[in-house]
Amino acid sequence: MKLIVRKSRLKGEVVIPGSKSHTIRAVAIASLAKGQSTIHNPLVSGDTQAAVACYQALGAQIDTSDSKLWKVVGTGGEISAPHEVIDVGNSGTTLRIAMGSAALAKSGQTTTFTGDEQIQGRPVGPLMEALGDLGAKCTSLKNNGKAPVEVTGKLTGGKTSIAATTSQYLSSLLLCTPLASRDSEIDVTLLNEPGYVQMTLDWLDKQQIKYENRPPGCLAQPSRGCKFKIKGNQSYRHFDATIPADFSSATFFLCAAALVADEVTLLGLDFSDNQPDKAVVDYLKAMGADISIESTSIIIKAAPLRGAELDMNRTPDAVPAMAVIAAFAEGTTKLLNVPQARSKETDRIKCMAEELKKMAVDVEELPNGLIINGGRPKPAELNGRSDHRIVMALSLAGLAIDGQCSIDTAEAMSVTFPDYVELMKSIGANMELGRGNPM
Repeated sequence: MKLIVRKSRLKGEVVIPGSKSHTIRAVAIASLAKGQSTIHNPLVSGDTQAAVACYQALGAQIDTSDSKLWKVVGTGGEISAPHEVIDVGNSGTTLRIAMGSAALAKSGQTTTFTGDEQIQGRPVGPLMEALGDLGAKCTSLKNNGKAPVEVTGKLTGGKTSIAATTSQYLSSLLLCTPLASRDSEIDVTLLNEPGYVQMTLDWLDKQQIKYENRPPGCLAQPSRGCKFKIKGNQSYRHFDATIPADFSSATFFLCAAALVADEVTLLGLDFSDNQPDKAVVDYLKAMGADISIESTSIIIKAAPLRGAELDMNRTPDAVPAMAVIAAFAEGTTKLLNVPQARSKETDRIKCMAEELKKMAVDVEELPNGLIINGGRPKPAELNGRSDHRIVMALSLAGLAIDGQCSIDTAEAMSVTFPDYVELMKSIGANMELGRGNPM
């Protein structure tokens, strides 16, 4: 499927959908809890539906018949290893978090996970080793440290160390170790994306889970190292929670409005929430964007943008959109310190460099980022690489270019944002799904 985008002028209001990261954490914790939990305003997308199916297979009862209110009857930590293979689709978050949950199954019970081609190309080796240190047994069926992977119980606790090149490894451990029979210690030798770990800790705090992290406040400076001690023999309790709006999804509207908006208002975003991608607002302001923040809304107007040097380590999902913004900014933009962007659904550094070059953008690929010299991008036929964030990011370029851009593999948007096109059209975007017209 192709997404056809033409030059547009945006104006209006958009209610941002619920957070994918929070929705998956909510499903996981509710599934491990005792009793029935209710999840208000969940994100309904390919990734979150994969999480639902996964935890249903592990024994939770999940009712998603009301898209605005999911009901979860948890397992009380008594995980049942299913006979069938669990296919997580394209959801790396589901795979990593659920591997920890599956390790709680009874001794000798094995759960097998697989996923689509992209998932089978993403590493889980460090998480497998850590779960092994804590009493479980993990096996990569292709012996390459990637899915398909078998996880055999039982997680009992103990000591481990991990280089968390993705925060999902550490979040998985933090979510499962409270249910181990013994205390656990995790020495984190490397941590990318610490904000997502803080989101996990926020959920643990609401559940009154007992843990310590040393040194205090180490997530603010993870390069100094972090150590976690988690009490064993704890339990999760049923809850009633509302999922906050997703700053990762808001990124595309923030960036689109910064390029081509008379005035766009984004509703529902909560800056008190610890989602890392709220930093995109600061990135855009540093580049000259006209953004004002009110109690329940963000207002953005198009303004001349200038290059900037941005440390993207905490926000790898924002790399594709910020790369497009840089292509239209005056001067040079450096997106740095984000090597983990190469290990997402695609190598987003390499892919974005190649797609920007198709639009005649001067871009240099670094091992850990991009250097982009802004100019006047030209219309092109682009490859979305079956990566939802690349598809949506490239659509931003089409909104600001004279002519027409087409982006293939647009069906990938359903992974996190199935309503993206309709919401963009509601504020004036000239985009449509289809085969498109010749350039």
